[in-house]
Amino acid sequence: MSRKEQRWEISKEFDFCYGHRVWSQNLDIKYSLDPCLKCRHLHGHQAKIIIYLSSNVLKDGMVTDFSHLNWFKKFLEVVLDHKFLLDISDPLFSKLVPDILKNTLVDKNENYKVVDLRPFENDKLLKELYESFIIVDFVPTSENISTWLLEIVAKKMQGLDVRVSKIKFFETPKSQSCVYA
Repeated sequence: MSRKEQRWEISKEFDFCYGHRVWSQNLDIKYSLDPCLKCRHLHGHQAKIIIYLSSNVLKDGMVTDFSHLNWFKKFLEVVLDHKFLLDISDPLFSKLVPDILKNTLVDKNENYKVVDLRPFENDKLLKELYESFIIVDFVPTSENISTWLLEIVAKKMQGLDVRVSKIKFFETPKSQSCVYA
C-alpha cells in the first residue's frame, strides 16, 4: 500500500457525569426478563466518550494535535458535566421544570437550550435547580447523545483537515453506542 492510500486515525477519551430520563423506553419481557422500565426514572451515569479523528494526510507528522480537542473537554465541563439532559418533548417536562415556559428557553449554538435564569436571580434555590437542566430536542438515549456530540465535534473541527470518523459513547463501563460519520 502506498503512503497516498493510507489513512490515519487518532482518538481521545473524555469523562463526564450526567443525568437523564429515557421517557420513551419500552421493553419486551421475553428479552429483558424484567418489566421494570428503569430508564424512565430520573437517573445518572459516569459517561465516557471517545472521539476518533482521521485523515489521509499527515500535517507535521500528525492527523492533528490532541490539544485541538481541548475545546471539547471545556464544552463537556461547562455544558454537560453534572447536568441533566431533558427532552423538550418529555411528557413530564412541565412537572420537572414547572415554572418554565418552553418559548422562554435560551437557544445555544450546539443545538440545546437552557433556562433563562434572569427571573430567578433572587431565588438561589430555583436558580441552582434550573441551571442544571440542558434541554434537547431528542430522547437522551446513548445513541442520540452520541449522534448529537458527533454533530457538534464535526462542525467545530471543520477548520482542520481532519474528519470525525466515529464517536463511541459509554453510558456505563459495559454499555456503549457508536456512531459513524
